[in-house]
Order: sequence, then structure tokens, then C-alpha cells
Amino acid sequence: MTDESSPSGESSEIEIDTTVAHPARVWDYWLGGKDNYPADQEVGDHLNKTMPEVVIWARADREFLGRAVRYMVAEAGLRQFLDIGTGIPTADNTHEVAQRLEPTSRVVYVDNDPIVLAHARALLDSAPGGATDYIDADLHQPEVILREARRTLDFSRPVGITLLGILEFVTTDEAYTIVGTLLDAVPSGSHLAIACPTDEVNTEAMRAVVQSWNDSGATPAVLRGAAELARFFDGTELLEPGLVSLPQWRPDRSTLYADREIGFFCGVGRKP
Repeated sequence: MTDESSPSGESSEIEIDTTVAHPARVWDYWLGGKDNYPADQEVGDHLNKTMPEVVIWARADREFLGRAVRYMVAEAGLRQFLDIGTGIPTADNTHEVAQRLEPTSRVVYVDNDPIVLAHARALLDSAPGGATDYIDADLHQPEVILREARRTLDFSRPVGITLLGILEFVTTDEAYTIVGTLLDAVPSGSHLAIACPTDEVNTEAMRAVVQSWNDSGATPAVLRGAAELARFFDGTELLEPGLVSLPQWRPDRSTLYADREIGFFCGVGRKP
């Protein structure tokens, strides 16, 4: 147990269970971070042995976030973002990417992992003229997320919603309901970015990885096929190139593995 200050500046005790692997911390381990524990490392190493591609997922997901946010700011003109399932802060977080292009951008981060909360100050370092906030909330309660986000975001203007590497931890029917609730709350011109693992590629290996993950006692995950993932974008205009492998969404010169299809798909949709 560690004693940290909350994002609002109030002191609170943050309890971290280090005995069970957590998605954010395993992700941090794969990215070469330091905010992980032996349980996370053990599961991360085991999954890497089962399918070495998993480390690529973490890097490709971070790169996709950057490309998607840059598109939404520079080409779609968005100035507001709701980043749900934030994970442990690392390089090129959403507010850093957005405010590099437009310093007035406003970003709200959402996560319910105590270790993310412990590092929330790193997510609140806004550029002058912009704003950032952190909400300690659960994706299973989208109404709470939306209510708290309204302290920082203007829901009469377009919002970019990002759900990267999180919907696989929600049962399919509930996940569709959650995404629908979020989209219903934002106006025309808003964008939705999603990234999830899929069994469309390396099917048997992907299923083995997810089974290993679930057997570890960590938050259970589910795999979805392309058609199931595409349903998340119902009610939006799915932007080109559509639902694709992470490195294949509008790659640029710096994109790693741009010619490789991996078992993690993504897409960006615009609400008409």
C-alpha cells in the first residue's frame, strides 16, 4: 500500500494488488516501463513465449494512438478527447500528441487501476491554454464517466473517444451497450477510435494467448472476430482504411511493422 495524492490534490491511500497480473502493468512491462511487478512480468514473459507478437501489440497500439489523435486534431479539427482505459503514462500520451498540434486541446483520461491513479499527475501536465483531467472510474459505468467528463469537456462540441486495448475485458453485449451510450452523448463530428485483439489472425495462437491470460487469474479477456469488432462502429462512418491491423491504419514513415498483419485490429469512425 502506498500513500499518494489524488489528481485533485487530496491525499488518499492507494492499494495496489501486486500478486495478480494487471493489463496496464503487463502492457507497461512490454513497453519497457518500470511500473510493473513480478506477477505482471511472469505473465508477460509467458505470453511472449506463447506468441512473441504480443510485445509488438503494445508498441503498435501506442503508435496507432498517436496517428489517430494527430488525424483527429489536424484533419478533423477536434479539440477535445475522452481517453478511456488510459493505462500507465508513457511517452506520447493523448494530451501530449494533441497539444503539440493544438495547445488549447482538452483531454480527460479515465481508468480505475490504482497504479494509474498513482501516476495521474503525469497526465495533468497540460499545455498553457489547454486542459487535462483524470477520472478514477469504471468503464462498466459510462454514465459516471460522462457526468464527470463534463467538468472539462463541452459535449455540445465534437469529442474524440479512444478505447484502446480495453473492450476485450468487457463481455460482448455489455461492450456494445457501453460504446452506444458514449456515442449517444457526443454530437455530430465526434470520432471513435477502438483497438482490440482478434482471432482473425493466427487464430489458434491468439486463442492460446487469451486462454493463458485468463488462466493467470487476471481480468478475463474475450476475443472477437472482425464482424464483431465492426459492430462497435455502428452509427458512425468508418474511415479509410476501415478495420485493419494496428500498423496498417494510415502508417507513416515512423510506423513499425507497417507491412505486417498482427492479431490486434483497430479503426476510427466519425459520427455523422
